[in-house]
Amino acid sequence: MPAPITEEQNRLDRESLLDAAETLFYAHGIQAVGMDRVREASGLPLKRIYRFFATKEDLVVAVLRRRDRRWRESLTAHVESVAEPRERVLAVFDWLAGWFAEPGFRGCAWINAHGELGPSSEPVLAEVRSHKRAFHDQLAAWVSATGTPVAEPVFLLAEGAMVTAGISGDPAPAAQARAAVEVLLGH
Repeated sequence: MPAPITEEQNRLDRESLLDAAETLFYAHGIQAVGMDRVREASGLPLKRIYRFFATKEDLVVAVLRRRDRRWRESLTAHVESVAEPRERVLAVFDWLAGWFAEPGFRGCAWINAHGELGPSSEPVLAEVRSHKRAFHDQLAAWVSATGTPVAEPVFLLAEGAMVTAGISGDPAPAAQARAAVEVLLGH
């Protein structure tokens, strides 16, 4: 009889599964990646995968939720390392430029997920909206600290830069959006 699976092994297998699924979904698209491919990449049997996540949709939501936490933590750490409020807002676009220039950048995972599944999956749509709302609220707080009421256009510039960089494969939209934000914030 095989040894029972420990909590630690469950945690490690779940993380390995999420890593494999995130890499595949981001690189190839959610709908293009079947569960057999996730099984192969994770090294876990399908039966075990479905014990963690009853459906592919549940797996997608978990991937997006975990990515959201890491993405926003990284952004926050970068921005909050800057002291002056105006420079903090501009640091958002510096962080975006670094992200856009990463090898394998394929745009915003939430925008991509929305494009693939948003109209047909309420749980995915809810997760995408939750991420965008959280990003909006954090960005609005940073903009508010400048005393300039331009949170909405700054948010739209950030989102537009993500879409444009994802489609063009060029990180330049971050710098272009940053320049526009500099004008909005004044000197």
